[in-house]
Amino acid sequence: MYDFAYAKPTSVAEAVKAMGGEDAKALAGGQTFIPVLKQRLNKPATVVDLGKLGLTGIKVEGSALVIGAMTRHADIAASKEVTTHIPGLAEQASWIGDISVRHRGTMGGSLANNDPAACYPSAVLALGGTIKTDRREIKADDYFQGMFTTALEPDELIVSITLPFAKQSAYEKFRNPASRYAMVGVFVAKTAAGVRVAVTGAGQNGVFRHTAMEAALAKSFTPDAIAGVATPAGDLNSDIHGSAEYRAHLVGVMAKRAVAKAAAR
Repeated sequence: MYDFAYAKPTSVAEAVKAMGGEDAKALAGGQTFIPVLKQRLNKPATVVDLGKLGLTGIKVEGSALVIGAMTRHADIAASKEVTTHIPGLAEQASWIGDISVRHRGTMGGSLANNDPAACYPSAVLALGGTIKTDRREIKADDYFQGMFTTALEPDELIVSITLPFAKQSAYEKFRNPASRYAMVGVFVAKTAAGVRVAVTGAGQNGVFRHTAMEAALAKSFTPDAIAGVATPAGDLNSDIHGSAEYRAHLVGVMAKRAVAKAAAR
């Protein structure tokens, strides 16, 4: 570690003001940020702890769920509202990290970081969700802008996430055996707006929609409908854990499993 100023505001307005300082960084659950600090990969002048802002909880508003940005993975996994209206999200949350991570990590922190192998971006993108900040609302299609890159301004904070109810939803994840991050994760959602498929862990530019699969599933929501849909390997990751071609194959496998699970619910 190294010396830095520490702020723990008690309101969103105070937090935004603190974030406006030179080289300030927000701390949510800290499951990514604390290791980054320890390794000195990031050296902010000020760490702004968001733990006292009260941005927790899950509620139903019309035909959507509104999830507070500081709501922890374990609470999402255990939520009756989430299990009832978006079961794929509850399942996804239950697979993040280990029990310690799930009781500390937050949904808003994950979305703000936008790790290319994180789980939540696939759910929010597949569901066509909306990220509400201290100053505006951002559609998921506009929010995710590449690896570790979002539409957020440096001093902008996520307040909540709105996700429409899913008629059918499921998530399938091929885990890295060590980190439990997704080598490939596929979230399939059928909402009132149609069918969307989002892939995490595989793309060089982070989470992305699989529009070819969406078109096929819109005609027939069955695993067979996407059996012949190929995933180009050109923009996929290739590393010691798996080649781009292997990940392209896994996208198809995980997508078919997700569709089969969603269709059975």
